[in-house]
Amino acid sequence: MQQDLFLQQDDASSGGCSPEDCASGDCASDEGINKTPDFSAPKVQVSDAAWLFKAALKPVALDLLQQIEAIAKVTPFRQRRTPGGQLMSAAMTNCGRCGWVTDQDGYRYSESEPETGENWLAMPDQWLRWATRFSEQAGFGAFVPDACLINRYAPGAGMGLHQDRDESDLSAPIVSFSLGAPVIFRWGGFKRQESAREFLLEHGDVLVWGGTDRMRFHGVKKLQRYQHPITDHFRYNLTFRRS
Repeated sequence: MQQDLFLQQDDASSGGCSPEDCASGDCASDEGINKTPDFSAPKVQVSDAAWLFKAALKPVALDLLQQIEAIAKVTPFRQRRTPGGQLMSAAMTNCGRCGWVTDQDGYRYSESEPETGENWLAMPDQWLRWATRFSEQAGFGAFVPDACLINRYAPGAGMGLHQDRDESDLSAPIVSFSLGAPVIFRWGGFKRQESAREFLLEHGDVLVWGGTDRMRFHGVKKLQRYQHPITDHFRYNLTFRRS
């Protein structure tokens, strides 16, 4: 494990490229359309069975964002409510055979959009291939997701510590893509009350975890206002799962 991955308390507010880079567009200089991810990107071990691939998606970021926009035109981003009635701060949509939803009926996977009854759009083929490839590079084999949860974070939105436990097959890993504004990711233990370590997720990062780390609590701190040259103030997170 690289000890310098995790933030200390005095640098937890740092994030991303410099304002000068963003103003000049330098931090987006590697973006491109219809390329492939950088599968040779630096691979950082987060814990026993969790790996971070830094900036691996930058070559395909524009393509990903255009496809997200197309999906959201059919199944719009919505802020959903927890079973207890609390409004979630992140807006979400899905693609794939099924999608993760929450409402008064509970947390679950659904083959259709609850508000309209329409099926989710198919997962783009290249998303599936890329998620599978990163799973393989993290040592989890040929993971084949059937659901992709797409979260959109505006400034002030976050996600409390939680476990991904609604899947029927908990042996499958989680593959997470980050795009846009940087955010502080919280990597906890196996009980909610255990202390969480923190590190920065930036534009283009891929985080993969499973195995002995599959049931760790995790979340993100509230997104700070940040001007990203491609996504404005927003952060997008694509989470690939096997429902």
